[in-house]
Amino acid sequence: MPTVTRAPEPAPAESATHLHAAAGRPLSDAYVDVAVSHLAMLAEPTRLRLLWALRDGELGVTALAQAAHCTPTTASQHLSKLRLSGLVDQRAEGRARLYRLRGEHLRRLLDEVVGHAEHALEGIPHHPAVRG
Repeated sequence: MPTVTRAPEPAPAESATHLHAAAGRPLSDAYVDVAVSHLAMLAEPTRLRLLWALRDGELGVTALAQAAHCTPTTASQHLSKLRLSGLVDQRAEGRARLYRLRGEHLRRLLDEVVGHAEHALEGIPHHPAVRG
């Protein structure tokens, strides 16, 4: 079993109730383009599995490939796309490349998307929408 290296995650800089500049107004084309691009990155099974594995901290390519049920080469190709899209960060540790999610927003988005899927698959009633 390969050794999994995990770096401590920094504490979130913002609360879950943080409101953004776009809240409460129509979205500009720029916001829509970036959001759609990021959601498209999540809309691929291997990339979603890679991102899900990174929720708990930093991992190397071998551990990520195992988590995503793919080869290290395939994982590396997807991680490159995720890095270029701004969803993951990479750092070198010796010859190894370690990856981590870029920001708490992505972790929360993954939790919500997978939680929504869980509700749909398990027949759990969805939480009522709350307006703030």
